[in-house]
Amino acid sequence: MAIGAEFSASASAQVSIGLSTGAGSSAGAKASAPLIPFRFQLNFRQSGAGTAQCNEVDMCKGAFAECTGLEATMEPKVIRSGGVNHHAFQRAGQVTHATVILKRGMTDNRHLWKWFALVSGCDYAARMDVDIDMLDGAGNKVMTWSLARCMPVKFKAADLNARATEVAVEELHLAHEGLTLSFPKA
Repeated sequence: MAIGAEFSASASAQVSIGLSTGAGSSAGAKASAPLIPFRFQLNFRQSGAGTAQCNEVDMCKGAFAECTGLEATMEPKVIRSGGVNHHAFQRAGQVTHATVILKRGMTDNRHLWKWFALVSGCDYAARMDVDIDMLDGAGNKVMTWSLARCMPVKFKAADLNARATEVAVEELHLAHEGLTLSFPKA
């Protein structure tokens, strides 16, 4: 079942959201199966006004074991009106985005470190757009989270321990300027 939303706003700030089964689907169509979160891949693209769109950068493509922080939070504005003592009015406020944390098994590939070193070495314009594709069981793209103008803000190498037996894991923390969700066209 496809879910589409139609938004209409008027001077009185009314919003209507419509759910539909989509074109060509029958009333008895089965619901989508839940997605399994271990099937994902990342793609990096150069970001900036002078850069061509979709200029992919081969940087640890698909090599991440964990991705956390895909979240956005809106802080509501509380407005108290004089003479209205039983409630306050809630209005939409500023949206903030969490830091996205990428983890992967450490290899001799130094792309993540080089990007962090480039930005921390005063090349603040070395931004990248990152697409995080969620895949179904067959490997088909189901949805894409897009991070706009990412900047690495923390790089963490694996802890060195002579008694360790697990895989060495490195982390890259990304600050970004926007989070969007898109679905492939059917």
